[in-house]
Amino acid sequence: MEFQSKDSPALIVHIVTLLRWMADLPRPLRRFIAFVMDAMLCVVSVWLAFSIRVGEWNLFGEPVLIVIAVVLPAWFVIANLAGIYRSIIRLAGGRTIADIGMACLFLSLATVTIFSLVGIAGVPRTIGVLQPMILLMLLAISRVAIRYALVDVLHLVHRGRQQRVAIYGAGRAGQQLGLALRHEGHLVLTSYFDDNHSLAGDRIDGIIIRSSADVGRYIGELGIDEILLALPSASRTRRREIVERLKNYPIRVRSLPSIGNIIDGEVSIRDLKDIRVEDLLGRDPVPPDEALLGGAISGKIVLVSGAGGSIGSELCRQVIARGPSSLVLVEQSEFALYSILSELEERAAIFENVTLVPELVDVSDVAAVRRMMERHRPQTVFHAAAYKHVPLVETNPISGLRNNIIGTYNCCMEAERVGASRFILVSTDKAVRSTNIMGASKRFCELVVQARAAQSDSKTIFSSVRFGNVLSSSGSVVPRFQAQINRGGPVTLTHREVTRYFMTIPEAAQLVMQAGAMAKGGEVFVLDMGPPVRIVDLARAMIQLSGCTVCDDENPDGDIAIEEIGLRPGEKMYEELLIGDNPEPTDHSRIMRAKENRLSWAEISSCLEEMARALDAGDVHAAMMVVRRVVPDYRPYVSGKDSVSQDLTEPVKKSTNQ
Repeated sequence: MEFQSKDSPALIVHIVTLLRWMADLPRPLRRFIAFVMDAMLCVVSVWLAFSIRVGEWNLFGEPVLIVIAVVLPAWFVIANLAGIYRSIIRLAGGRTIADIGMACLFLSLATVTIFSLVGIAGVPRTIGVLQPMILLMLLAISRVAIRYALVDVLHLVHRGRQQRVAIYGAGRAGQQLGLALRHEGHLVLTSYFDDNHSLAGDRIDGIIIRSSADVGRYIGELGIDEILLALPSASRTRRREIVERLKNYPIRVRSLPSIGNIIDGEVSIRDLKDIRVEDLLGRDPVPPDEALLGGAISGKIVLVSGAGGSIGSELCRQVIARGPSSLVLVEQSEFALYSILSELEERAAIFENVTLVPELVDVSDVAAVRRMMERHRPQTVFHAAAYKHVPLVETNPISGLRNNIIGTYNCCMEAERVGASRFILVSTDKAVRSTNIMGASKRFCELVVQARAAQSDSKTIFSSVRFGNVLSSSGSVVPRFQAQINRGGPVTLTHREVTRYFMTIPEAAQLVMQAGAMAKGGEVFVLDMGPPVRIVDLARAMIQLSGCTVCDDENPDGDIAIEEIGLRPGEKMYEELLIGDNPEPTDHSRIMRAKENRLSWAEISSCLEEMARALDAGDVHAAMMVVRRVVPDYRPYVSGKDSVSQDLTEPVKKSTNQ
């Protein structure tokens, strides 16, 4: 695109066009131009050295040509060995000049040896010292000039299209990010903000540091469009406080990743990410206990069912990092199994002696599960296979109950039969006083696992792990909101008073692994997840942190509206984590043990037989009657209400399934 301005002289237009042409040249051609330019500077440095030494210009005399013939090849050999031409000139900084200085020092060793110590007729001995010094000066000036021309000048002519940004955090990461911004033509850094008020008024590379207490005032005064958080070591609680303050202003907020993701102190504009919803949670991440994480995994044969799902795939990633002897990936979706297997095969090269075994198996097929367990004889089983989407299971109860309940029963019994040491069921907070079939089925699964654990003849340690919504999992609210925001809205939510507990996918996987290692048999573990989050507040924050404004009665000219579409079938207004009260503590400060009613194996096994007959016959009503007997807290959804007590003998509305 050509620079155009009616007020610009034709010469400036041509210069800017030339600079743009040079900046857009292919890298090999730019490297050749730098090579030719430095050759010319080598010749000029020899001329200047002779002029200074003898007081006259003798451009093509024999002594001059001799020095040029020595200096040119010597410089390019040394420069190539030093990597001078692998540097990007328009990003040249102090390190680039230092590299050039070191190369000139080595060049001086050659010139001093040849011209000063050995000596050549007609060449003054001081040329061996003068020429490298002059060459260093010329090369440094050329690099600075090119950087200014290709970066700063072009940035100036782009000024009308630049976004005005500020960096929150004047520490090392903020300083490096500020340097990186110098190379971004569409961004101009206006100021730094920092919580250390004693830094207010100081400058970093000419950019003033301001107190973070005044961030609201300066957003308006400086016309800031975006704030970049450079706080990689800050806790989630502190980041949430900052984000909560910034979301009240019509600006976009992006953040550097955690300190663990910044390697060797290098910070790039590419590292910036939109504020993650994790930063809006009301608690810090649950710290993992590495001893517990590896307790049921290291050196063992581990099987993960539902390996291609959100939780299952993260479990696989966490498991492989802790050195199992073999990892069996069980999944009924071919594409999901292929995806996680391909990813883990790349990681397996890092972790030695880990065998990956993909198994394309439907866990509700008892014969297939039996053959699989016999082949691999796993020592630890993480059972994450389940249909989890509430509305889909609500309209397909036969499939949902078969996959969730019968699949869990099959995996339990076959894992125990081959002598598995541990069986860990992945459950959900929707199992607590559920209003939907999916949640009721998961509570049924918990009771199956608990009843099996109570059997005196069982040598397998059975346990369940229950947690809330998992951020950014497939079908979850966060990616749906983000997609709606990217399309310009509206953002749709079921009800403005809906609240949910949230955790990250890695947290969920680590919780499952740690709880499984702590289990003694029959426990239902739950996580202290902090306060629940209102979904409407989450939607507002995501809109505002994307640089948009909410369109509502108070701001009818806003960018994106939030629309309420009503609760979906089976959806609760509030989720819960515990059925009973007074949960027991565990060895982990943030993991609790629920104290809840159980059923005997005799009761559960008879219900399972009845359930299997109903499912085989496609009798939804009979299947749901079994669910209601086993899970008395289940309160089916009634249209127009979120949770209603209903006569347990009233038939469930039949739906077309499969």
